Amino acid sequence: MSSLSARTRGAASRAADNSWLERLTRAGFVGYGILHLLFAYVIMKVALGGPAADGDQSGAMQQIADEPFGAALIGAIVVGLMAMAVWQVLEIFRERRLTERAASAGRAAFYLYLAFSGVKVLRGKKSSSADTQQDAAAGLLASDAGRVAVMTAGLILAGIGVWLAIVGITRRFEKHLHVGRMAAATRRLVGRLGAVGFTAKGLAYAIAGILFVVAAWRYDPEKARGLDAALRALADESYGTWLLLVVAVGFTAYGLFAVTEARYRKV
Repeated sequence: MSSLSARTRGAASRAADNSWLERLTRAGFVGYGILHLLFAYVIMKVALGGPAADGDQSGAMQQIADEPFGAALIGAIVVGLMAMAVWQVLEIFRERRLTERAASAGRAAFYLYLAFSGVKVLRGKKSSSADTQQDAAAGLLASDAGRVAVMTAGLILAGIGVWLAIVGITRRFEKHLHVGRMAAATRRLVGRLGAVGFTAKGLAYAIAGILFVVAAWRYDPEKARGLDAALRALADESYGTWLLLVVAVGFTAYGLFAVTEARYRKV
């Protein structure tokens, strides 16, 4: 069994070392960063009370689609996200620790989800992921088992949000970067961008997860709209505008951090 495992890790390592996969993965980080920058723009529109697309990644992609050459850019982002997903699948077989394998599996699934959202936008479908989540929750909340499933999903999402915030506060993300290749000033800048970005992203996901739990508890599928519902909940607070602007700054920081990963991430 150990020899089989060693052979599997060796095969995964050789596949991951493919130069084209590395180039596409690094390009994917640029696209991933652009998505977060556009998401920050969507959040700002929500904060200022203007008309906005859904406050999630599909809303950000719709922003791109409405621009000249938007389809080409989304297509490039989708290819990059697919490469990132393949890279993370290979990481599952290369990692020795179960927690790292689970993290790689989660990232691969998320990149595939974003890529699928991009494909839907390219095909001209206007249905958002927030609407899809709400419709799915409405069906699940019709049964006790469904309520438990929605509540469990919310707790998992909230846990992911807390973990992302911890990663930002403790700067655990630096272990995935070639920090030795950075100049001192660059390392400080990247560290601050990552700390602010991961913390803000974690806050948004934690709120989204809590709202999933509230949706299950109150039989209210409108709360189960993921990040969109989290942003709307913040907007309803007395200091909602300022809270959303702070979150927008955080996602801007994360977007810029993701762009730097194109150069410094260990791939």
